[in-house]
Amino acid sequence: METIEKTVTQGNTINVVLKESSESLDEIVITGITTTDKRLFTGAASSVKATEIKLAGTPDISRSLEGRSAGVTVQNVSGTFGAAPKIRIRGATSIYGSSRPLWVIDGVIIEDIVEITADDLSSGDATTLISSAIAGLNPEDIDTFDVLKDGSATSIYGARAKGGVIVITTKRGKAGVSRINYSVESTFRTIPSYNDFNVMNSQDQMSVYEEMRRSGWLNPADVSTAASSGVYGKLYNSFYDVDSSGNFAVKNDASGVAEFLRMAEYRNTNWFKQLFDVSLMQNHSISMSSGTEKSTYYGSVSALLDPGWTKASNVNRYTANFNSSYKLSDKLELNTISNVSFRNQKAPGTLAQETDVVTGEVRRDFDINPYSFAINSSRTLDPNQSYIANYTDFNILDELEENYIDLKSTDLRFQAQLKYKPTKKTEISVLGALKYQTSTQEHHSTEFSNQANAYRAGIYPENATIRDANPFLYTDPDDTSATPISVLPEGGIYRKTDYESLGYDLTSTFSYKNVFNNIHTVNFYSGMQLNSIDRSRTNFTGWGDYNIH
Repeated sequence: METIEKTVTQGNTINVVLKESSESLDEIVITGITTTDKRLFTGAASSVKATEIKLAGTPDISRSLEGRSAGVTVQNVSGTFGAAPKIRIRGATSIYGSSRPLWVIDGVIIEDIVEITADDLSSGDATTLISSAIAGLNPEDIDTFDVLKDGSATSIYGARAKGGVIVITTKRGKAGVSRINYSVESTFRTIPSYNDFNVMNSQDQMSVYEEMRRSGWLNPADVSTAASSGVYGKLYNSFYDVDSSGNFAVKNDASGVAEFLRMAEYRNTNWFKQLFDVSLMQNHSISMSSGTEKSTYYGSVSALLDPGWTKASNVNRYTANFNSSYKLSDKLELNTISNVSFRNQKAPGTLAQETDVVTGEVRRDFDINPYSFAINSSRTLDPNQSYIANYTDFNILDELEENYIDLKSTDLRFQAQLKYKPTKKTEISVLGALKYQTSTQEHHSTEFSNQANAYRAGIYPENATIRDANPFLYTDPDDTSATPISVLPEGGIYRKTDYESLGYDLTSTFSYKNVFNNIHTVNFYSGMQLNSIDRSRTNFTGWGDYNIH
């Protein structure tokens, strides 16, 4: 309703008549190609202002759509920057195909640099770090979201829109006074607490281990050569460790064993404090807009600086955006948009998960995700000691230093749109866009990492039991009596993956709109769209280069 102001004086009777606001009647739906009066739009759509859904501390604004538009569900499967949330518009649309929505920014379809399924989003693989289509977009540059929810979207974008369409409109300049805006968003993150999780403390765990030992499940012969072991593996191996003075690390008697186990029982290691840091993430953004009746412009630059919440993780993202509009004549208008973003990121060097299609078993070798380690690891372990994983020494703090991923990503987009209005009721538009994305992932596993040492466990030092059981050693399949050998006798592992994407869009449209006798509306629309995307991926793996720091 319209706002009405009246002056109140003594003895007067005030009559107020409610009137509908004309602004509510002028609501529109932006489909990315056309702009339609909401009253005349026959599909299911909703429009949300970016300022209404933005969540503090969320640099990827797509995560903020949850609960803001009916029928849209957002599942944040990873807290790592660059990983896309799992978004569903009105549920899954395909059993085997993708149900991910199509992203359109200022009329241009935005393709992901890597094709990834919904299941892959929650896998934790390194490719998920570049799975977000709008991770390179500054949230401060976004004006509105329009969500197209039903089958009408496929009439515009084809089968790719079967999962719905999310149309983003960025901010534009306005005629009038020049405006300069600076904003900074600071997010203070604290260390998680075990009070929020149902995890046993070290005393509870030791009571379970002791019961297992009495039942014969933790005997020295099996535990000391197991693929993975903790307190009891350390205990049994310490019986044979001798220091420079000739003393054993642990005396093999009742008092020595009791003292060692008592220390583990009351250790109660807080892995969250060991693996997480109190951190301050900041997002700085500067924008300027101005214009006249003939031209307008909007420009911005931003810097996201995140020192990392966990060990061996950080990200810096820089963006620049320039949006201009020129009225060449009363009938001709030119709009241009240039956008560029750069990202440098470091993450723990976890390998991709593997699925056994026969048994359905899902496993991941050398998983060093700090969050899952803090939840799933025993609190009886000493963070300053090494234990056994993959038949060799393992310490999570050392592994995060020796096994990590460096990521560099660049995203460029330029588009230009020419609009010609031969009459007030007709419009001809031509939109062209060029999109380029490149990303490089370098996975370093140095010669001191658990991952590299696993490929020589049982060989160096020699242990026949471990050698014969180690799956990371090579055995000649044609010789059943062959002795397993190491394919990595020294050095580490270097993996490099380059992704590149080059695409272009060309859209031309013709529209006619007219109203007869103030009650009859005629809309005629026709158009043509060409879209091309060329993706490439190059992999390289080097073995033995231990000077890769």
